[in-house]
Amino acid sequence: MSELAFDEMSVLSAIYCEKDEFELLEKSAEKGLIFRIQMEVEAATSERTLLSLLFQLPTEYPHCVPEISVSSEQLSRKQCQHIKQSLLEKASALEPEPMVHELLLWLQQNFTGLTLNDQSLVEVQEEGGEEETWIALFLIDHMRSKTKYIKTIEKWSLELGLTGRLFLGKLILVLLQGARRSIKEYIHLQRTVKVDVDSSGKRCKEKMMRVLCETQVSDLKRISSFEIKEFLSLEELKGEFEQVGLLTLYQEFVPTLP
Repeated sequence: MSELAFDEMSVLSAIYCEKDEFELLEKSAEKGLIFRIQMEVEAATSERTLLSLLFQLPTEYPHCVPEISVSSEQLSRKQCQHIKQSLLEKASALEPEPMVHELLLWLQQNFTGLTLNDQSLVEVQEEGGEEETWIALFLIDHMRSKTKYIKTIEKWSLELGLTGRLFLGKLILVLLQGARRSIKEYIHLQRTVKVDVDSSGKRCKEKMMRVLCETQVSDLKRISSFEIKEFLSLEELKGEFEQVGLLTLYQEFVPTLP
């Protein structure tokens, strides 16, 4: 086993030091290090979920990703499998350095999106039909930390299974399409998470976002992805709405905006 793996395990045992939070299960030249971490994660609804995460660090670690197992009495097997797969995908995208703590932090930050999106799928399959599609349009007053703000919007949309457009020009508009619960969760995140910086450079929440429209739409053209579109004129913006089949939405809400 590498010294890096032992050092990381030592750090993790110090962080998760309460009763039953950390348990070393095996240490061998064949299997490497196997340990369990039990942690509570909080969703945006303030509900807390106890997760049990089993990590196996092979002898080649951190030059290979750890093996991961996820279980929880509060989640379905499908949800646990979805979290496991998401953690493995995240691990594969990281540099070959000790990564377990970073994965745990990522899980805490993204838990709502992972379980919400998966639960929506479970319920749709159980009902034997498709969940109704909703559309929402938001106006953002300004972006001081533009690059980071844009990445945050993209990240939330992906995690919540939402498609749509971020329009950047004289107006900043977010157009979202997807399940109503996912749109509600997006609005909650937009209003409660520090997404920008104030005039002094300190991180701050979005206090001036306006929800222009949030409604169920029948016979709606499906938007296949989330994209960023820059526009120079309202006529150009109008064309973007027309392209996704939402010209009526543009005509009703956009021309009257300041």
